[in-house]
Amino acid sequence: MTLARRLMAPRVQQAIRFAAAPAAAPKLGVMAQKKTYNIAVIPGDGIGKEITPEAQAVLEKATEGVVEFNYTNFDLGAERYLKDGTILPDEDLELIKKQDAILLGAVGDPRIKAGILERGLLLKLRFALDQYINLRPSKLYKGVTSPLANPGDIDFVVVREGTEGLYCGAGGAVRRNTPNEVATEVSINTWFGAERVARYAFQLAMKRKKHVTLVHKKNVLTNAGDMWQRVVDKVGAEFPEVEHDYLHVDAATIFLVTDPSRFDVILTDNLFGDILTDEAGAVVGGVGYSASGNINATNEYPSMFEPIHGSAPDIAGKGIANPTAAILSTAMLLRHLGFDEQAERIDAAVQADILESGSTKRSTHEVGQDILARL
Repeated sequence: MTLARRLMAPRVQQAIRFAAAPAAAPKLGVMAQKKTYNIAVIPGDGIGKEITPEAQAVLEKATEGVVEFNYTNFDLGAERYLKDGTILPDEDLELIKKQDAILLGAVGDPRIKAGILERGLLLKLRFALDQYINLRPSKLYKGVTSPLANPGDIDFVVVREGTEGLYCGAGGAVRRNTPNEVATEVSINTWFGAERVARYAFQLAMKRKKHVTLVHKKNVLTNAGDMWQRVVDKVGAEFPEVEHDYLHVDAATIFLVTDPSRFDVILTDNLFGDILTDEAGAVVGGVGYSASGNINATNEYPSMFEPIHGSAPDIAGKGIANPTAAILSTAMLLRHLGFDEQAERIDAAVQADILESGSTKRSTHEVGQDILARL
């Protein structure tokens, strides 16, 4: 057996199987005909347990008289793992698959080696539920200070492919702990995977400023980069109203801090998207005002919505965590389900709260109550 074959993970077979299947066109906001939705709630660790109830309260108030939510809470995270070694049991996963959406708090604990919960819970959910889009809006709210001297009007979204690339688990190491050790991470990119996320990006751009920017490194990553470019050219031809262009990832990182208002929809792969979205979060004033969605746009499985910040164990239990990002994640959840008007109400309440009380020192519950009062 060759070294390359020994290092390949079973995830590669999954990617190839998906690539051979016909692409199901993603549909934005197609579930609004229902009046009752089942939501899986995973508060997780640290401040996740404090901010999630505030987010649920806002979700309930914003949709009062319009839609009802049935919640199922899942005890998944550090405490469960430390208690019995369980991360995501099959029975919980099967129940989660039957939900309409997932609301996640935060995951992570300093008592557990980094990567165990992330791969065992978050990545497992993304792959099992085929959440192939990581959607990250980046908006500079009025009243929030950006680290940029002249930030301008920042309002863009990153559409990141979420199940392929370097994060698909293909790779390994041989002759470990010897001078002859070889370690690889294999980036798997399929036409199927790139096309479905590209189509979602163009559909999203149609609802925004009609501009898609592909970010890659095709001058060096010639195989994957060339395929991504051809996919975007093909899909772009289906959306003549949408302008599309290309940036190398290094140039994109520069423009994010020198001219972020140039962007509308950024389309990129898994690794580059991970880096760009964190940079974008800093540009708009920090992780306290940014939410994220892991999307299955076919609605075959539930999508997952969360704040982008971590579990913040240093302030957990003190009641001082800002729930704003978690609340914004409920607006994303509503847009995904097709309730745009209710999502806009949440966004407007958050903006009003930032302008009126953003600099005031408040508890987690006080922030939640203030946003509730502005709905």
